[in-house]
Amino acid sequence: MNANRLRPVVLALAAVALTAVLTGCREDGSAAGADATPSAGATVTPSPSTTAGEPDATPSAGATAPSSPAAGGSGTPAGKPDAKHTGSAATSAPAADCAGAPPSPDQVDPDEIAVYRVEELDGSTGKVNLVIEHGAWGCPGKDTDGAPFVVTGERSRWALDQAAYVTATNPITDSSENQRIGVQELIDWINAHPDSGLVFRYETGEDGAIHRLEQVFTP
Repeated sequence: MNANRLRPVVLALAAVALTAVLTGCREDGSAAGADATPSAGATVTPSPSTTAGEPDATPSAGATAPSSPAAGGSGTPAGKPDAKHTGSAATSAPAADCAGAPPSPDQVDPDEIAVYRVEELDGSTGKVNLVIEHGAWGCPGKDTDGAPFVVTGERSRWALDQAAYVTATNPITDSSENQRIGVQELIDWINAHPDSGLVFRYETGEDGAIHRLEQVFTP
């Protein structure tokens, strides 16, 4: 009798408990689906644009483009090469920038001399003295074909090595082009024509003596 009275109460309590369990399961499932945050053990795959080691295609604000030659970069711009200075020829007298009489010190050519005489020295020296004078090329006259060599200062003596390289033109030789001659041939001609004042371009050696002497042709 008492057992039959308690059965409906037990069933009602069981139904309430089952409803609570089902409700809790549904709420847990909804919460799990709504939470998008991965767990601590989850692995995130990076997108291609952020993969480690891949360069960024977009330059930064401070990036500098490589310079080009036209913009003053490290390249060498195209241009004409500098012309080489060949110097004055030893076979003809210059016709420009003529000097007055007498020429100023700035106009005197340090590489050309007028030769007047030869003085013999002791043969053991292997040298002779040239009596010379420095000067500069003057302006050509109306009745002359070339410019005169205008001397200045006093005559001096300069040693010429008897083994020097010597070239000569007219009137020492019959040619208007320089021909190599021996030092003795030069000495013989100067002795036969003293005070001619022929102009020569010269170079000295380590001993200070003239080791190269080339006549400058004057028409």
